[in-house]
Amino acid sequence: MCYLRSCIVKAGGTGRATQMGKTGEETGADGSMVSIADYYAGKNVLITGATGFMGKVLVEKLLRSCPEVQTLYLLVRPKAGQSMHERVSDMMKCKLFDRVREDNPDFHQKIVPISSELTQPALAISPEDVERLTSCVNIIFHCAATIRFDEPLKHALQLNVMATQQLLNLAQQMHHLQAFIHISTAYANCNRRHIDEIIYPPPVEPKKLIDSLEWMEDSIVRDITPRLIGDRPNTYTYTKALAECVVQRESSKLSIGIIRPSIVGASWQEPFPGWIDNFNGPSGVFIAAGKGILRTMRANNDAVADLIPVDVVINLTLAAGWYTAVHRPKAALVYNCTTGGINPFHWGEIEHHVMSSFKRNPLEQAFRRPNANITSNYLMNQYWILVSHKFPALIYDLYLRLSGQKPQMMRIFNRLHKAIGLLEYFSSQDWEWNSENMNMLMSHLSPEDRKTFNFDVRQLNWPEYIENYCIGTKKYVLNEDMSDIPAAKQHLRKLRNIRYTFNTLLLVFIWRVFIARSQMARNIWYFVVSLCFKFLSYFRASSTLTN
Repeated sequence: MCYLRSCIVKAGGTGRATQMGKTGEETGADGSMVSIADYYAGKNVLITGATGFMGKVLVEKLLRSCPEVQTLYLLVRPKAGQSMHERVSDMMKCKLFDRVREDNPDFHQKIVPISSELTQPALAISPEDVERLTSCVNIIFHCAATIRFDEPLKHALQLNVMATQQLLNLAQQMHHLQAFIHISTAYANCNRRHIDEIIYPPPVEPKKLIDSLEWMEDSIVRDITPRLIGDRPNTYTYTKALAECVVQRESSKLSIGIIRPSIVGASWQEPFPGWIDNFNGPSGVFIAAGKGILRTMRANNDAVADLIPVDVVINLTLAAGWYTAVHRPKAALVYNCTTGGINPFHWGEIEHHVMSSFKRNPLEQAFRRPNANITSNYLMNQYWILVSHKFPALIYDLYLRLSGQKPQMMRIFNRLHKAIGLLEYFSSQDWEWNSENMNMLMSHLSPEDRKTFNFDVRQLNWPEYIENYCIGTKKYVLNEDMSDIPAAKQHLRKLRNIRYTFNTLLLVFIWRVFIARSQMARNIWYFVVSLCFKFLSYFRASSTLTN
């Protein structure tokens, strides 16, 4: 009944009838290829990871740009004392859905949460829900994964590999499934310098690894993990590579597409510039820099920072779903969703624009004035960590202890150093990604679809994007009001005056302790001062003669 209803909506409810051509492609009544929005009209979509960052944007975009979509089934698990219905309800209250809410206040009626647990057999979906999904789902977007770089290997395998296999098993039972889109990562094969849009041989046979680790204690698995992952930096990239292999093996039975985004950041254009809702990845680093907590980071200034806006990834994902369903490619197509080879931007440039943005739009109650430096030198980085991080943290914690408060700054810095350490691998080197499939997909879109589902990163203006990104962390992550910027700027001026006062007192202290007590030190001091005075006098005289 569910599928029959979707067919009726698709044929008559959108104002444009569609039919299946001889090649299996979905075409309009006039024989032309349907648009992306027309394709999704009347379709039933299953989404995993819908309450995550990318999943939310995917749900919002589908509801807003494909308003005739029939139903969105979201696999959700209860969490932190909330039922799945409460989690979905909270998600839909998010500011992200404001534009959808204006266009269709009843949009929530299209969303159906399905109780599920990715770590359980058969995803813990009830028989009734399995019957419902297998009878009507037309397309699957598999976004769910653990993105923690330091996730224990067993848990990462459960979430990223075994759950993917079980979802594929469910997909094969679906009577009307037209496409299965898997969200991977551009760094699944980061042990290579040049990465094509192909699925590389897995580092190990997934099933053999899972069977081998099943009987091992967690402590043993933890000890052998470094040898297992080899030249990959973490369990995340390792298990994502295994998941791609698992997906590929089902490509003879299902129409499959694989999206490989690089470092996913705030939105570029939709639903509004700079939307972000978490501290993950670059967002946490930006906020730490804006608060004046982060003063140094080990990275290569000349390395490409392969950021990709989340709305670009989602637009490409929806377009890939349309293409996979309509054209039915014989093999799984991989789309490297990156910016480095098309519109590169470097870590040194990011550092400059982030600092500039937070000086124009400062965060409230900053610890220090924003002033971070990037260096690739290990010893220099350690020096600045000691001088700019640990020493100020010790002083501030001492102040907190003396004032009867609980010390916390050293703990914050330790967590920050751990997070930055996990990012060093990606901020210190470059990769080359092939993007032929992404360009091919773009060439198949109509002018209207290219505008509505824009993933052309050549149009991305990086300084403007970084500015909106920083403002987005202020507005949507920290929930700070833009009207408080004058007060935040006043706070920065106060911090600047404190710094000048401290430096002056430090200079006087050094003078009294070292220079005033030594004739040799005074002679050196007077020599340096007189040399500077002579240089200024010479510069002034030269300027006068030139004039």
